[in-house]
Amino acid sequence: MAAERLTEIIDMLKLEVKSVIDLTKVPSDTEIEAAIETVVFNWSRENYLSIQEKEEVIDRIFNGMRRLDILQPLLEDQTITEIMVNGPECIFIERAGRLEAVDAVFESRKKLEDVIQNIVARLNRLVNEASPIVDARLQDGSRVNVVLSPIALEGPILTIRKFPEKSITMSELISFGSLSLEAAEFLKQMVKAKYNILICGGTGSGKTTFLNVLSNYIPQEERVITIEDSAELQLKTVKNLVRLETRNANIEGRGEISIRDLIKASLRMRPDRIIVGEVRGPEAIDMLQAMNTGHDGSLTTGHANSTGDMLSRLETMVISGAAIPLEAIRRQIASAIDIIIYISRLRDRSRRIVEIAEVAGYVGNEIRLSSLFYHRETGETEEGRIIGELVRTGELKDVDKLIKAGLKPNK
Repeated sequence: MAAERLTEIIDMLKLEVKSVIDLTKVPSDTEIEAAIETVVFNWSRENYLSIQEKEEVIDRIFNGMRRLDILQPLLEDQTITEIMVNGPECIFIERAGRLEAVDAVFESRKKLEDVIQNIVARLNRLVNEASPIVDARLQDGSRVNVVLSPIALEGPILTIRKFPEKSITMSELISFGSLSLEAAEFLKQMVKAKYNILICGGTGSGKTTFLNVLSNYIPQEERVITIEDSAELQLKTVKNLVRLETRNANIEGRGEISIRDLIKASLRMRPDRIIVGEVRGPEAIDMLQAMNTGHDGSLTTGHANSTGDMLSRLETMVISGAAIPLEAIRRQIASAIDIIIYISRLRDRSRRIVEIAEVAGYVGNEIRLSSLFYHRETGETEEGRIIGELVRTGELKDVDKLIKAGLKPNK
């Protein structure tokens, strides 16, 4: 059956379902589904529908009434990593690192707005013309961003970044070509020896994913506190784990809990390590101070285009939150951060570790970086896949933490 005809049938049967539901009470999902099945099967006695078409009609009516309408099957598709809704008639998805347009459209702008309100209401959040931007998290951990008019000119914008049910492992990243076995073993030692690590890269480069991977090397007996805007980290191996999430201000502008507040609170919780999902503002000074006051082994991420650019961004973040001389800021950064990892999405859409660098101290009013691993391209396949490898370019200079942890420096 043609897609347009099936859509017409669904719209017609949806109205019939609504007419038979008892509106004097709030029906349960089971009651809604039973009513849909009855209407569909009664209609199909006189109008032929295949078993597959019946299942599709039932699912789409139920999704439209109780779930997220045409977005529901996209959310359930594990191969899709991001859903981008640019108004009711323009939907894109990301699959295997590539963008694809989706044929499905919302029946109206109001339907898209209803779906958005359905999402934010479940999360106890509010979005409207007075407060048109909201960030939230679905129950499965997916991150949601909403922008409404008048900010969004072409209609409501909804972006959902999904996260896999099964966490990616280091061995899988090696098989994908994201980094080398030697680099993986090196980073494993860095985490175990409690070096402070900062992972940087652009949006969608895989910073949080790699932070999750590195967290698997944290010893089980340690107490770890995670601090995030939207909880995404999945630390499976740590038993003594405290997860903290920020809170936005309410309608009256009160009740906000920032990352700065949570970092300060975490210091009173006897952490062995503090993991901050991302530093992007004044909280950078609190993160650096935590690293410099006995909380070695802390990990965090930040947006930057290179390891050197990350240092400049950290300076700017600290200056935005505290009136500290630039020299003092640079000394703090050089003392706090041990390793910077730069991840990039290359032109073939693959995500790879491009550089691993050591912060080698503060000399001559500058923070010194020493490259330890660097990704070198050697060519391309006929399909456009980049051929390259993360090769060793230097040796770790500060081995004190390795020695204290009883580990031998890699040579």
